[in-house]
Amino acid sequence: MIRLPEVDSTNNFLKAMVSNSEPLPEGTVIMADKQFAGRGQQNNTWYAEPGLNLTFSLYLSPSFLPISKQFLLNMAVSVGIRDALSAYLGDFLKIKWPNDLYYNDQKLGGILIENILSGTKYKASIIGVGINVNQLDFDSALLNRATSMGKILQRDVNLIELLGQISSHIERQYLKLKSGNLNNLQENYLNGLYKFNQKSLFRQDGATFEGMITTVTDTGLLVILSEGVEKQYNFKEVEFLNNI
Repeated sequence: MIRLPEVDSTNNFLKAMVSNSEPLPEGTVIMADKQFAGRGQQNNTWYAEPGLNLTFSLYLSPSFLPISKQFLLNMAVSVGIRDALSAYLGDFLKIKWPNDLYYNDQKLGGILIENILSGTKYKASIIGVGINVNQLDFDSALLNRATSMGKILQRDVNLIELLGQISSHIERQYLKLKSGNLNNLQENYLNGLYKFNQKSLFRQDGATFEGMITTVTDTGLLVILSEGVEKQYNFKEVEFLNNI
């Protein structure tokens, strides 16, 4: 593990290390006390109050995984993080497709996986994770949409201990994936998926519709049953709305 007092983005830092000629040990973790240009999915900004939250990136080399099945890595990482945090937060913690961590209906964190390819094979996978841990104050625009472990538990959580627990759980799921043990991966992922098998409201191209998430494909497409028809949606093609 390398701990940095400040960096633009732990993902950027780790990608720069991967691009160097020296081999990087798989499992390397870059943790930052402060990120001044943290990123979420689709280049959204991820802001975390310095010193109070967990922002880190993990280096993996899943050369065994076909590129067409890359969402299986997302599932494995998500299940690992959820398992680690559930020890603190119980079953209220969910994965909101494709990569957000939710406690009830509030965002607790996010996952950003950036893959580096060499031809038709993986060269590296950079797993970026941001979790609101001990931050209690949020921007007024996020008051009803964001939460933290500290707000939920009413106490501080040790960041280094939490990082160790998350890393261990990710490693456990990653080794299962590497060994081809996929029997329970999708089931575990779906059982902890936000709004799974629940009637919910969604929006696509400005139109609101009622539907129910029935599964997520190996390629990461969200499958929603609406008016008796199942449709598949890619990232950013559909938006979650408030509860019915």
